[in-house]
Amino acid sequence: MSLLVLFALYLGLGALAGTLAGLFGIGGGLVIVPVLIFSFGLQGVTPDVAAHLAVGTSLATIVFTSISSVRTHHAKGAVRWDLFRPMTVGIVLGAVLGAWTASLLSGAALELIIGIFVILVALKMLLEVNPSPSRDVPGGTGLGAAGAGIGWASAIFGIGGGTLTVPFLSWCNVRMQQAVATSAACGLPIAVAGALTNLATGWSQPQLPEYSVGYVYLPALLGIVLTSVLFARVGANLAHRLDARLLKRIFALLLIVVGVRFLFH
Repeated sequence: MSLLVLFALYLGLGALAGTLAGLFGIGGGLVIVPVLIFSFGLQGVTPDVAAHLAVGTSLATIVFTSISSVRTHHAKGAVRWDLFRPMTVGIVLGAVLGAWTASLLSGAALELIIGIFVILVALKMLLEVNPSPSRDVPGGTGLGAAGAGIGWASAIFGIGGGTLTVPFLSWCNVRMQQAVATSAACGLPIAVAGALTNLATGWSQPQLPEYSVGYVYLPALLGIVLTSVLFARVGANLAHRLDARLLKRIFALLLIVVGVRFLFH
């Protein structure tokens, strides 16, 4: 498969991830990681590193897409910076440890973990399971500990953390608009710390394809970044015109199929 064809594929992946993110309010990483694993398989990338390369590349794309998202939310005054600051301390440490943890796993084990996570997220979407606001926001130590757990898991799965951060903040009685905005802000340190650690842990990996820098594949990074931000706006507009609840259920069923494929691959 030529590099030009691959780049066109990654432009399409960015458009898909951005549209779904805008339509359903999910992080693009949930789409990007599975599709990258499949595309790397088509390229002939060994399964030993395909999942690691997908996770690292996904985190690198989130560095760029989250900047645009944070600026938009900040302009509307929705980001709770008082919560972001203490969470970030834990997020950075957790993301570094998460990316390092992923590097210790075999490719098969990492795909298995990603598959389980995708299925759990799909079931949450399908059953509309959301935590009830039932507690107050914890202090700085509690926020830091929560950030560490969110950062650790997010770096393993290659996501910006919205799937975990929004439910946590909602549980702590933070208004949904502020929870989403603050989660977007938290995605930036997760992505930066996770991507840099993946650069380091994959730097001397001999099985990586050409145009890789550590566990980041540059053609995929460029293609996804070019289209995902633009199409996130398209998805947000479609959300106001289509039956988003029905589409969310269809998407959840698709995620279950993808997750099961990882489990039995």
